[in-house]
This record gives sequence, structure tokens and C-alpha cells, in this order.
Amino acid sequence: MKDMYLGIDIGSVSINVIAIDSKNEILFKSYCRNSGEPVEIVKEVLTDLQEKVKNRYNVKGVGVTGSGRQLIGYILGADVVKNEITAHATATIYYHPDVSTIFEIGGQDSKLIIVKDRIVTDFAMNTVCAAGTGSFLDHQAQRLGVKIEEFGELALTAERDVRIAGRCTVFAESDMISKQQYGFTKAEIIKGLSEALVRNYINNIVRGKKIKPVYVFQGGVAANVGIKAAFEKEIGSEVIIPEHFNVMGAIGIAIIARNYILKNETDTNFKGFAVTRDSFNTSTFTCSGCPNMCEVIKIQANGTTIAMTGDRCGKWSNSLKSSEDLLDTTTA
Repeated sequence: MKDMYLGIDIGSVSINVIAIDSKNEILFKSYCRNSGEPVEIVKEVLTDLQEKVKNRYNVKGVGVTGSGRQLIGYILGADVVKNEITAHATATIYYHPDVSTIFEIGGQDSKLIIVKDRIVTDFAMNTVCAAGTGSFLDHQAQRLGVKIEEFGELALTAERDVRIAGRCTVFAESDMISKQQYGFTKAEIIKGLSEALVRNYINNIVRGKKIKPVYVFQGGVAANVGIKAAFEKEIGSEVIIPEHFNVMGAIGIAIIARNYILKNETDTNFKGFAVTRDSFNTSTFTCSGCPNMCEVIKIQANGTTIAMTGDRCGKWSNSLKSSEDLLDTTTA
């Protein structure tokens, strides 16, 4: 069988799963909405992946990233668990080695990553007033009766400019309603909203940092050509949208997992596709061993505790060998 490496990005809005071969070619790609049951969604996607690859590929390594990375990492037996900045930058540099500035906007988080000579030199993440851009666009598309897939294209048909207050989503929505009442069209409102969101991104995340071409824009919001056009208008330069713009985090962590396994010449910790048939349960308790009173998270598979985390001293997390193994590999 041929070798295959998995990359899984557990975001607050989407769950993305990628499988690559030993040459980083994509074998499988899944982009799913996170409906609030990430474990069940990952199990369903892995079942689909197993059916598609059948016995032709063997999983040699697994990487997990995203805001929900720790839980899925424990459950699957991930070899590497890394933050989103590292994962996104890895994928972008692989496809666009000349990149200098990465704009990343997802459902909840927005990020700026600055790269020099293929190395991340600086980054920034959203403050409260720049969070939730993807979710806000979804909400506005629904309110205006426009499919989110058509949102950006409609913005490009606008005949007039209208300025929408974009300092925060509450003001933006209020201003959009007001401008609608003055007779501006949906296309003009959406164009104004796109430009407001980009201004908000520049003011809250870039915040005076020196950025320069080559610019790459990725994340789920990069599907919106209106936002791309607004970025290009704001910075006066071309912005590149990668082919796999909405799953770059999953691709990046898959590449990291592959590199980790090959560099260390080690076997994967992946527990196998049998985990899709397991029943998982997460619970918490407060440790009273010292004044810290840590909230300890306990993860069980079929009634057996497979991991514990959240304790500052390691009393509980180090009590299970599987936890020790995972911590060792993720900090390597």
C-alpha cells in the first residue's frame, strides 16, 4: 500500500480534513460545517475517506490544528498538534514560496501572517471587533435574501459607492439598514460592506504593521470576490487566492505531520479507522490537590479514560501513558 498523511483543521465554523500522499499531492478533501458535534463529524469524514481509499493507502501520520485541535488530537492519536498560524503559513509557503503577506479570514478568526524568506517573522490575530467576519457575512446574506455563494459576485455589479460603518458588526448592520432605506441597492450595500470589513481588518489586525507583496488571501471568506476586490482597492496591489483557499490549515498540518514522521523516522500514533466506531465522552472535574483548583478535562472512549488535560502540574495528564506520548510529540 502507498503512504498517506492526514491533516485535520477543527475550526469553530468549519471542519476540514485533507489526505496527502508522500509527495504532498492531495488525495482527499473535505470541507464541512461545524454543527457543534466535531467528534461525530470527524468520524463521518474518516469513514468516507476509508471507503474512498479502501486498501490502497496506509495512514503514516496525522496532524491536527484549529481551535478544537486538542480533543480530536487525543481521540485520533495525532502525531503533531499545532496552532493555526503555523499550519496556514506552511501550506501557503508550499504553494506560493514567494509570499510575503498572508490575509486569513475564517468564520470566527482573522489572522495576518508576515513571511520573509519562507519563515514566519510576525503575525496578528483578531481582536473582538474583527472577529466573526465569516459568520457575519453568512448572517447578512440570509437577511438580504442573497445566497452566500453569490454575495461577492453581486458586489462587483454595484454602480455606486456607499460607505458602510464597519467598526463593529452591530454598527455595520444598523448602517446597512439605514442605507437601504435611503435607496441604495443590495449590490451597492454589499460592496460597501465588503470595503468596510476590509477597512476593519486593516485597522484592527494589520494595525500599522509593514506589509508588502506578494499578498495571499485565504480562509472561507476568500470565496467572496467582493472582499478580494476590496482588499486590492485598499492596498493597491494584486491579491492571490490559492486554489485550496478554504482548507489551507488542514493542508499545512498534513504537510507538517508528513515532515515530522519522515524526519524522525518514527511510526504514527494514529489509532486507526476503528476509532470511527468508538463512543467518546468528555467530562470535567475540579482537582483539589492544591490551591490552583484546576479544571481537569477527562476524555473517555467506550468507557475507558484515554486522556486528561487542563491540570497545571501534570498530576492527571501525566497519569496516562497515551497523554505522555502525545505531549512528547507535540512539543518536538
